[in-house]
Amino acid sequence: MVLRRWSQDARLSLARLPSLAGLGRVPAAPVHVVRDLWPGDPTSGAQLALGSLTHGGVTRRIGPGRWEDPSYPDSFRAYLHGFTWLRDLRAVGTDSARLQARALVNDWLAHPPTDPMVRDCAVTGARLASWLGHYDFFAASADDGFRHRLMQRLLAEGRTIAALLPPETHDWRALVAFKGLLAAAIAMPEHSGFLSRFMRYLDAELARQIMQDGCHIQRSPEIQFLALRELAEMRAMIQAAQLPLPDSLALALDRMSPVLRALRHGDGGLALFNGSHVGNVAMIEMVLAQSTRSRVVATTMPDGGFIRLQVGRSLLLVDAAAPPPAGFDGLAHAGTLSFEFSVARQRVIVNCGAGQTPEWRRALRESAAHSLLVLEGCSSSDIGADGGIQRRPPHVTAEQMGQDGAHWLDLSHDGYHAPFGASWRRRLYLGDGGEDLRGEEIVEGERAQSFDLRFHLHPAVGAEWDAEGQIVMLDVGGRIWKFRADGGTLAVEESIYCGAGKPERTRQIVIHVRPGDTVAAEATAEVAEAEPRPDETAESVPVEGAAVDREGDGVKDETKAAAIPEAHARVSRAGSEERTRQIVRWGLTRVEG
Repeated sequence: MVLRRWSQDARLSLARLPSLAGLGRVPAAPVHVVRDLWPGDPTSGAQLALGSLTHGGVTRRIGPGRWEDPSYPDSFRAYLHGFTWLRDLRAVGTDSARLQARALVNDWLAHPPTDPMVRDCAVTGARLASWLGHYDFFAASADDGFRHRLMQRLLAEGRTIAALLPPETHDWRALVAFKGLLAAAIAMPEHSGFLSRFMRYLDAELARQIMQDGCHIQRSPEIQFLALRELAEMRAMIQAAQLPLPDSLALALDRMSPVLRALRHGDGGLALFNGSHVGNVAMIEMVLAQSTRSRVVATTMPDGGFIRLQVGRSLLLVDAAAPPPAGFDGLAHAGTLSFEFSVARQRVIVNCGAGQTPEWRRALRESAAHSLLVLEGCSSSDIGADGGIQRRPPHVTAEQMGQDGAHWLDLSHDGYHAPFGASWRRRLYLGDGGEDLRGEEIVEGERAQSFDLRFHLHPAVGAEWDAEGQIVMLDVGGRIWKFRADGGTLAVEESIYCGAGKPERTRQIVIHVRPGDTVAAEATAEVAEAEPRPDETAESVPVEGAAVDREGDGVKDETKAAAIPEAHARVSRAGSEERTRQIVRWGLTRVEG
């Protein structure tokens, strides 16, 4: 590690030396045009023209002499020095916007900030790609002196990234650095070292980040989108320069696109797992269109640990894995076994999303901000002071079965074993054309525990009690669904939804279970395992506690619809110690009519 750091520092020092005569001549202009693929926001561009920049819910004044304002948050500083906001000024389409872009770049060149953020590999890559991608917009018509200073800095930036590769961190932002180096290689092909360095390290970086099933290792739908966007830009640059496309890049695009499609709801937005927001639907479509011509949707994601079940108009998405490994878990949530449920274009049960401020980001990473079980008020994973995951479930299991258009999931994790000696098993059923979603939640431990089952509702979903106060009636796009539970105390409480970043008030259905609840708690020495008998996989039995309506009254037999493959039991003992199982069953079904 020390030798690698010394070697990198030496390369970086050499990269910052002035160009020697005959070596590293500064080109007068880019040889090949690198075009920014994505549309900007004219509203944000108009704001920029007036001297204000907004990012991540933070708005600050920017302009000459303001590049190192100490009041700027870290994420805002990275965005500011990355210059991707140039596309917003371009979207305004006026000469004043062009001159504002040129003035801002010129001031940055004249007074290069000393902020270490400026030399971050990903920030440098974003800046390089942005300057080259908007060269025709703000620089092509400028005077010779400005263009020379710009090209001189572009050459230095390219050398900086080349010296910093391979990057020290390998999250999705490393791909931004690769994109910046590729842009420099295409714009200044006489500097052949840029392209050779890009090709030397790209394969290993993609193998490190993209799993075999196409999921990004950070296990976040939003990062899946961001990483795919970077790769799509790389391919567009390579094709425009008529260079051969690396096999690893083509394979990554083909694998990642179906996964991104799978992690979208019917409204086109992203599922809210591990720091994701809904996102810009039009931009997601553009990235997918630039990535591949195929419209294939991934049906299985065993490496990424996501499960997607679509029955009729209903979609169930489940996070069925532990948080990503160390080094890739800086944005990970304690959301193992959480799920989201939508009907057509309407989200119904959701996770709370991700915040924009540090306080909200931290709060929404906890288990309570997800649709899952929270034991004793604690999260299933602990988040450390550095933002990484310190404790995570050692074992997560997931089994999927299907029969006659219905699907069953048998899931479990032991994230609560270390602090409480307990494990959680979740069994989910989706059938009847997607209009019947049911669950069975089992907490097993040395003693009865207090826990809460949370089902966060999308703000557009209305929630009211029925006349008897026993069932929660949900208004889902004008159609009524009913939620009921067997075990614990059913409640409707306040919640927060941050799908678009800013907090919105919403509701959540909560099932509170406490030791001594007569319906939910039972003591037994036997632990049933959700393992279909090898010779009876197609056999099924009803879910216990399901309601049965009389035949002939026009209402379907819900017990039959909720059939779950029969599980056989075996004895599980710790010496002669008796184990306690607490069981809650719930159902969400559409009301006919």
